[in-house]
Amino acid sequence: MAIVRWRPFRDMMNIQDEVNRLFDDFLGRPLLRTEWSEEVWSPSVDISETEDKVIIKAEMPGLNKDEVKISLQDNTLTLMGEKKQEKVEKDANYHRVERSYGVFNRSFTLPTSVKSDKIKATYKDGILSITLPKTEEVKPKEIPISIE
Repeated sequence: MAIVRWRPFRDMMNIQDEVNRLFDDFLGRPLLRTEWSEEVWSPSVDISETEDKVIIKAEMPGLNKDEVKISLQDNTLTLMGEKKQEKVEKDANYHRVERSYGVFNRSFTLPTSVKSDKIKATYKDGILSITLPKTEEVKPKEIPISIE
């Protein structure tokens, strides 16, 4: 039998990792439930960055471009809108209703400063793509070294 060193905090770290994983799984879902069990819809978002721009892609199936508002204030981008429920037919016998509807409002602090007058947004096939060009002062600049 081998002697194993007792580490009392190792089990606590494993528990913390499991709790963090549960929160990541739960919060990563676009469908949330409030304390009254009402469903709140929120679009899933990917945010990426290249050398000269920040790119945000949001899944917004079933929305028209007129139902989405985008604003930028103090380096925070906000997406707002409403996904409206289709007309419910009185004579229909629903077996399952899983699609979610409602007002959404998501805000993201951008990782860098952007040129607000050069932002472009496109909407195609339920995907909203926003391109935010970086300002010149945050782009990496190469400084030549002279040999003396």
